[in-house]
Amino acid sequence: MIKIDRGFLLSKFKYNENSVIADFYTENNGRTSSIIFGGTSKKIKGYLQIGNLFHLNFSSKNNGKVSSIKPEIIKAFTPVYFNSQKKLHCITSAMSLIKKLTPENENNSNIFNLIQNLFCILETNNWLKMYINWELELLKFLGYDLNLKDMVNKENINNKTVYYVKSSTQKKIVPSFLINNDIENIDHVELLKGITLVTNFMEKNIFTPNNMKIPYQRKLFENSLIN
Repeated sequence: MIKIDRGFLLSKFKYNENSVIADFYTENNGRTSSIIFGGTSKKIKGYLQIGNLFHLNFSSKNNGKVSSIKPEIIKAFTPVYFNSQKKLHCITSAMSLIKKLTPENENNSNIFNLIQNLFCILETNNWLKMYINWELELLKFLGYDLNLKDMVNKENINNKTVYYVKSSTQKKIVPSFLINNDIENIDHVELLKGITLVTNFMEKNIFTPNNMKIPYQRKLFENSLIN
């Protein structure tokens, strides 16, 4: 059986001397994992970059499992950012989260469209702010809506509105731009706080309860923002 689709490359690793196993998030079949025979050849590996968009031809031995895939490049998004380590780490972090958090072979067009939007976000001047909101949207589509606006309290400190969430043991400040989307000029420290807040939420509510570790690509991304 042969299927045709298009998808973004989420991950790849060497399977044997000539082949790789790759994960794609596809338009019609969700996250799909399969073997690319000849995936280590110079002809293919040059454009087999995480985040790139491909036309995919699936060949299956039966109706239950895809055995191999032939990718043809549609658009090479990632090479545009080879000179920006922060954005490269952002792409690999986003793809790794999607790989970890989405079920295999379950279509979700919202997530496919969200990946396309990621590359529009990276072209903007305030890309980091928009990316943090992109992650919150991703979590919402996966059933983990952080819903900050309904959770926060606020108080006035030195004529400035401060948002926070309070538990029995601690009080956490929530960056204002996550509540008020109209804020444009955001201090880099505030953006880092936003990334950290989302990371902590994912670790506490998604990864730890499911006995998973947050992808190391996420840590690399956070570290690149600090350095």
